[in-house]
Parts: sequence; C-alpha cells; structure tokens
Amino acid sequence: MFQSIYRILIELTNGKWTSAILHKFAKSNSSKRIIPSFAKTYNINQEEMEKPIGEYESLHHFFIRNLKEGARKIDQDPLSVVSPVDSVIEEVGEIAADKTITVKGKVYSISEMLGNDDAMARYEQGTYMIFYLSPSHYHQIHSPVNGEVTNQWTLGLKSYPVNKMGLKYGNYPLSKNYRKITEIRHNAGMAAVIKVGAMFVNSIETTHDGSKLDKGDQMAYFTFGSTVVLLFEKGTINLMPEIAPPYPIRYGEKIGTLMGQG
Repeated sequence: MFQSIYRILIELTNGKWTSAILHKFAKSNSSKRIIPSFAKTYNINQEEMEKPIGEYESLHHFFIRNLKEGARKIDQDPLSVVSPVDSVIEEVGEIAADKTITVKGKVYSISEMLGNDDAMARYEQGTYMIFYLSPSHYHQIHSPVNGEVTNQWTLGLKSYPVNKMGLKYGNYPLSKNYRKITEIRHNAGMAAVIKVGAMFVNSIETTHDGSKLDKGDQMAYFTFGSTVVLLFEKGTINLMPEIAPPYPIRYGEKIGTLMGQG
C-alpha cells in the first residue's frame, strides 16, 4: 500500500509543468537569493568552491559549480580506477548470469537499463557500482579511467527520485529514468558510465569534446541530485576491499584496479 501511495504522489508532482517551473526558477536571477540558505541547509564546503558564494548568478550555476584547482587529487596509479563523482557508494556487486543487478531489494534488468543488446552482452557477470549524489555533493562527473569513448546514447523521459526511498519504493528509477550512457574502452576492456537523472530534472549535460578521455577528465554534469551507475566487464576490475556500502567517496579517489590488458 505505501509503495502505491508513494508512486502516485511522485507522479502527481513530477509532471511536465512542475518540472518546467522548477527548472526555470533555478536558472533565474531570483533564485540567487536562496543560494546562501541552500548552502547552509546542505552544509556545502564553500572553501573548496571555485568562486565566492555571492558570485553565482543563479541556483543552477551554483549547483553545477566547479571546484578550486587542487581541491581533489586524481589517483595516479596507471592501473587504478577512480570514483567519477563525489557521492555515497550505495551498492556494489556482480551482475548476475541472467543480466540483472539487485539494488535496495529491487532486481533491475541490465538490458532495460542500457536499452542496447550488444552493450548488455558485454557486462554479463561483470561488476556494477551505484553512486548516489545528494544535493550537498559537487555535481560534475569525471572519467573513472583512461580510455576512448566508443558509444554514447540517451534513454528515458521523466525522472523519479533516486534517493534511498526512491530506490526502494519507486518504479525502477535506475532503468526507467532519463539517462545518458557512455561506453569507454580502456586498457582492460570496456566500462559503461550510466548517468541517471533525478526527480524534476532531465538535465544531464555532456561537457567533454572528442573521444579521448584521461582519468579524472570532466565528462558531464547533473542539475540537482542524481545517480551514476558504473558497469565493468567480467574479469576487468578488482574493487578496493574496504568499499563497504554505504561508503562516502570523492571523485578521483581509487575504487579499484584494472586486471591485465583487454
């Protein structure tokens, strides 16, 4: 019963017009007035921001803010895989032989999440990681590996909550929300970076040019909170043993090591 009520309420508040109004307000000059209270509510570290808080012209610009140079360190081990975002790692595991993953008790189809049968086949019995970004996090997305972008596509229309309640009671947001998928060929094989939009926000902006990516390069940004799903082919990554969800992490920190050459 609670699950049904939750879904109805979300559907009522995630319509085309409510999303458009919120998006328009966030980009308006008027939204600048709420930036200080937003920063205080979410305990945002202003010392690492690229600019003083008063210089952001809207809530949107504040939300997609850059960090000061040197605020994050990219792990330099040639075989390391790094976190693509500041976030909490909510789930890690092996993709089942039937091409599913389990997140907060829900079974997700990798086929539906990727919407691409060729890509789906690559990740059977591989590794998945779920990174949740709250409104308090820095929202730029960076490459977890050195590699080459081989494919990129977009799926989904609306976006529903991807917080703990949304993952538990929502209508399979990781595989139904608006999302952008980037596949990267690295030294050990292939990885997929799935950028999942959050409630009210169908805004995932790609920022990199060309196909080459260096580890830590900026790839895209979210507007408001959201989620990144990483998929790795079987036998291509050893995860850091200390990662036990929920596990807070910053972008550039090591999450695993590539295994051999693909």
